[in-house]
Amino acid sequence: MSTPDHADITIGIVAGEMSGDQLGAGLIRSLKAYWPNAKIFGIGGPAMIQAGCETLFPIDRLSVMGLFAVLGRLRELLRIRKTLKQRFLDEKIDLFIGIDSPDFNLPLEGYLKRHGVKTAHYVSPTVWAWRQKRVFKIRRDVDLMLTLLPFEADFYQRFDMPVKFVGHPFATDIDQSIDHDRAKRYWEYAPADKVVAVLPGSRGGELKYMAPLFLETMRMVHIMCPQVKFIVPLANEQRRQQFEMQLLQFDAELPIKLVDGHAREVMAGADFVLATSGTITLEAMLLKRPLVVAYRWGALSHAIFSPLVKNKFIALPNLLADEEIAPEFLQEAATPETLARELYSLMQDPERCKTMQARFGEIHEQLNLNASEQAAQAIVELLSGKDSCVRQGVVDAG
Repeated sequence: MSTPDHADITIGIVAGEMSGDQLGAGLIRSLKAYWPNAKIFGIGGPAMIQAGCETLFPIDRLSVMGLFAVLGRLRELLRIRKTLKQRFLDEKIDLFIGIDSPDFNLPLEGYLKRHGVKTAHYVSPTVWAWRQKRVFKIRRDVDLMLTLLPFEADFYQRFDMPVKFVGHPFATDIDQSIDHDRAKRYWEYAPADKVVAVLPGSRGGELKYMAPLFLETMRMVHIMCPQVKFIVPLANEQRRQQFEMQLLQFDAELPIKLVDGHAREVMAGADFVLATSGTITLEAMLLKRPLVVAYRWGALSHAIFSPLVKNKFIALPNLLADEEIAPEFLQEAATPETLARELYSLMQDPERCKTMQARFGEIHEQLNLNASEQAAQAIVELLSGKDSCVRQGVVDAG
């Protein structure tokens, strides 16, 4: 299966989020099937390291949310990018793959492309949702865009950019007929328990705004339904410590179980999910869990960026369906009263939950294309000069 012309290929790769780490790991394994001896290095997390990536910096050094958080870390981020530029050129990499983190990766891709390196970007920025004129810079700096969602490929196709919709790896990883009762027993809940998985986010900036909101929501739901139980997976030790401090400051006794990681397994065993908008809502959808979505950020950041947003939805399930399947609430609309009312309403309406789950199942089928293999094949074609095959992927995606 190896490609002789690229027996000693060298690939630079950067993921800046834990979700990107999972995507990168799957892609690396698929690329290794084509190029077993490929050297792959850059920035990755535990999954990418296990798959064969040498990481030069801890992945959490790139996990920054919010305008002011970025400004506070700008000097470090610029230093990391400068170091990567030099290392990639010194190693004469054949290809650079940026995984998500567009504010960090796209300028790096542009620099490397100007120095003769082929570039691919895995996970489209939300250019289709806001600041759409960025697409012209992306087209200049990126040789191949790999999208996880079909409407993203449609957007790039309008601008004649090489793109391929590869499906979403999570749709392949997650069984369409997962055993919910078994997953629930794993977390030591009884079948009759009403269990709500609460996911306040994986970054410090998200927990700052979302954890107090969700804690107050839990308090209200518990008043409405005293038998409810909550389970909260935290992304890492730092986020657990942050949430525990917020919980200590919260003046209410709640039946909460905290879990280190394992967000997917936690959601699989829950009856309902309350989540911060992001990739986690896609996983909740693929797990067919009735879902309520919210998002808040700093007032100044909201004032600056909200006028630039073009989409009417924020939650990925709703974006994919082009309709509100899961109730979602943004900024001022995301109040504890509203979220508690929606969660309680779902608990009292099994038919509404079944309808939501059925729609989630339809979308699951559309996304289940074996994304890691599709992405690897497109990258092989890119380095082989088969641009026409990549462009054909645009047509196929539509």
